[in-house]
Amino acid sequence: MAQDAVIESAFEAAEGTMRKIRYAVASSVDGYITGPKGDVDWIVNDPAVDFGALMAQFDALLVGRHTFEMMMKAGRPTMAGMETFVFSRTLGEREVPKSVSLVNCDHRKFVETLRARPGKDIWLFGGGSLFASLLGEGLVDSVEVSIMPVLLGGGVPLSGAGEYRARLQLEHHKIYPTGIVSLKYRVLRGRSDQDAEGIQEARK
Repeated sequence: MAQDAVIESAFEAAEGTMRKIRYAVASSVDGYITGPKGDVDWIVNDPAVDFGALMAQFDALLVGRHTFEMMMKAGRPTMAGMETFVFSRTLGEREVPKSVSLVNCDHRKFVETLRARPGKDIWLFGGGSLFASLLGEGLVDSVEVSIMPVLLGGGVPLSGAGEYRARLQLEHHKIYPTGIVSLKYRVLRGRSDQDAEGIQEARK
């Protein structure tokens, strides 16, 4: 446990000057970020949620291919005031607008370089597979989920499959009159021996 505390302190010191990678999404109670047909009309529009204030905290957007395709279909491939980076090894440069940057190189190296650049925090917008990939690389700083009062029964899960186990620390929570529950967790960097043993056991 003492070793974990030392590791955690070292990470905190190193990351003090870096931009944060924040996975901020809406989710159903049963853990889906889109419905079975990619639908998002189940997301509650609560006037008490200050979406403008949330967006003002970011100046970069990270998305996977499927999320980007949904944004393109909706006619909104970018968000105002944010650089958009699409992570895909199958999309070609001609398939994305000039206002969007395609990331098809080493994800870890790219994200670490982006984090070291001056700027606001970085919004990991989705989807679950990109989140799982970056979380497994130790590149996600927080998980911020707004749970909608709805069950979808299927769709894109909050997190994709992967060999990872992340311990979280609750930093903030809020319940809105419409039934939305907002949760913000910090991702703890240190991994205990018990965590490591659990992953090894799962691989057997």
